[in-house]
Amino acid sequence: MLNRVWLVFFTASLLAILLRLIQGDTAVLAASVEGLFASAKLAAEIALGLIGVLALWMGLMRVGEKAGMVSLLSRFTEPLLGKLMPEVPRGHKAFGSVTMNLTANLLGLDNAATPLGLKAMQDLHSINPHKETASNAQILFLVLNTSSVTLVPVTVFLYRAQQGAASPADVFLPILLATTASTLAGLLAVALVQRLALFSIVVLGYGALILGSLSALVFYLGTLAADEITKVSGAMGNGVLLGLVFLFILGAAWRRVAIYDEFVEGAKEGFEQAIKLIPFLLAMLLAIGLLRASGALDYLLSLLAAMVTALGGDTRFVDAMPTALMKPFSGSGARAMMLETMAHHGVDSFAGRLAAVLQGSTETTFYVLAVYFGAVGIKYSRHAVGCALIADLAGIMAAIGVCYWFYG
Repeated sequence: MLNRVWLVFFTASLLAILLRLIQGDTAVLAASVEGLFASAKLAAEIALGLIGVLALWMGLMRVGEKAGMVSLLSRFTEPLLGKLMPEVPRGHKAFGSVTMNLTANLLGLDNAATPLGLKAMQDLHSINPHKETASNAQILFLVLNTSSVTLVPVTVFLYRAQQGAASPADVFLPILLATTASTLAGLLAVALVQRLALFSIVVLGYGALILGSLSALVFYLGTLAADEITKVSGAMGNGVLLGLVFLFILGAAWRRVAIYDEFVEGAKEGFEQAIKLIPFLLAMLLAIGLLRASGALDYLLSLLAAMVTALGGDTRFVDAMPTALMKPFSGSGARAMMLETMAHHGVDSFAGRLAAVLQGSTETTFYVLAVYFGAVGIKYSRHAVGCALIADLAGIMAAIGVCYWFYG
């Protein structure tokens, strides 16, 4: 699948370059070459930037595992994850690392979520019998990460505040609804392909508990002002993070674990993993960079606008679609598109709000794919890309529908 995706990206870029050359735009050649070299530099910068964070969390996770704290946390989610990942043996350490990653994502702890996700993917890979092919459990885990349920998207609020929004947090509920739709669509797509028993008593019970807890928290946050939401979410996330760190260290000390030695061994693994990521990141970022520089995404946007106009539809949402089209490929690119839309149309315009909701509704699918599968050397992704893109599409459609509902 990844081989075909790469070929599609380069073919689309080539067609866009040829079309622009026919139109007399020779600047596209220089822009495309610059895009290739910029992508190569970015791949190295991202991987090197991950070294410290990966070393930190891999070291802490090793201490937590030796202390038995990770397995203790996994007991709360193992019944649910055991139904969704039936090939993972009961009591396996992957349940704990998957739980910690999903919790970090939910709380918007970006610096912790990625290294914890890589640790979870590594643990799942340890029981994968076909090392170059993604297992069912790894695919489900990846799709859940690309759908990106984040309870409070603080960064989106901050960007809206910087742009002068009257109420920076008024996109909170639309983002939550859109990202929930994305996650459910991704989960259903994977469940359909893998024939998972989603309607078992265990899954339905956990689903009711999770949705009930989220609804109660949303109701509480809805009673707060924008600045208070940011403070509460920040305190919640940082509190959980520090709580886990001290829980691991003190628990390991109680069990007489050699804390320093175990942390150093785990940090070494994190360092090695960050270096291994560079070729995989480079391959994906090259294709994405060329796709952007060639103008292929711009042509796709123009085609979409023409189709909507021909069908007599409301074209207001098209102004925010650059963010949606860029999001699966590049987080920084989507952020730039969002800010450009806010600046051009107004931060509180329909397009400005929709761009913010789109930014918070899904994750950068191909980046996550390259990082998570690249970290364990997976070459054959099977149905991972298709299910992840279904989740992306559901998130985009939900974001558009919710914004028409909220903002008319």
